[in-house]
Amino acid sequence: MADKIKMQLQCPMPKFDFDVITLGHGSGGLLTHRLLKSGVFDIFKNDLLDQQHDGAIFEMNGKMAFSSDSYVISPIFFPGGNIGDVAVNGTVNDLSMCGAKPQYLSLAFIIEEGFPMTAFWEILVSIKNAADKAGVQIVTGDTKVVEKGKGDQIYINTSGVGLINPKANIHHGNIQEGDVIIVSGNIATHGMAIMSLRQGLEFETNIVSDTANLNHTVQSLVDAFGTDIHFLRDPTRGGVASVLNEIAELTRLGFYLDQKLLPIEEQVEGACEMLGLDPLYVANEGLFIAIVNKEIADNFLTMLRKDINGANAAIIGEVTGDHAGKVMMKSRVGGKRMVNYLTGEQLPRIC
Repeated sequence: MADKIKMQLQCPMPKFDFDVITLGHGSGGLLTHRLLKSGVFDIFKNDLLDQQHDGAIFEMNGKMAFSSDSYVISPIFFPGGNIGDVAVNGTVNDLSMCGAKPQYLSLAFIIEEGFPMTAFWEILVSIKNAADKAGVQIVTGDTKVVEKGKGDQIYINTSGVGLINPKANIHHGNIQEGDVIIVSGNIATHGMAIMSLRQGLEFETNIVSDTANLNHTVQSLVDAFGTDIHFLRDPTRGGVASVLNEIAELTRLGFYLDQKLLPIEEQVEGACEMLGLDPLYVANEGLFIAIVNKEIADNFLTMLRKDINGANAAIIGEVTGDHAGKVMMKSRVGGKRMVNYLTGEQLPRIC
């Protein structure tokens, strides 16, 4: 594992005092200091973090977005990523959905006693790689250790701030009848990468998580289309169906989908069928829904498909004045059905 990490970042794993995380690493004393100095402060080194203060002090001029999220994924390592890069990408993407350019993140760990140092370092490397790719800095954070059996290996919280693009006006109140619904790529991929691993299907499938930062993609689209982009949201927990139900309820407009237009990998759809899951409710980590003015929909889609994060983007439906507050879908065979809120927890510990 250490060789793999060295290849990724060209940063060899430092020599830690212990092979596993101990309660002493969360004491605030010498072991905490050594863990942070040898690991966290070195790998995320920047002028703000180097101050080693309880918070970060910086200037931001303009309208700002702020977001926070916690990550409790099980298993923490999965095809295409791990809890570390998801923690960065998730908060970066939440800021991006506000029309913001993410700039600074906080990073907090809750680690279970006995967690291997090699696994912790691999997660740190993934966080560093994801932050560099997104162009954000880790500027403050926290580390706590809980007794063995009182946690589940590692939990991560990230919070972030960013400046709103002056061309952006992302709000559900802007959505109008006739708007077009676009999804930026294949749905349900992240959730099924996790579930396939849990259910032992990884030997029958090659499903890889779609975790990715979307900020560069979104900023380019906002620069090009401005306020004609009425709404953006990344459909993580609860999937596409939950997001559209939330918006329908807020706007009291109707949302109409066409099942034939939904982009989904064949093996993902097959895994969903095998496990009895509806892909509309499965989590995504590198995907967004855009609701845009119908006048720019085709050009928006063309530009998005030229982006690495939008190669499989598709128009999947429209906003209507019918069935107010509801989401309807035309099935592949031509019938119509209501797409309701998810009842209960379909996929626990997915992000």
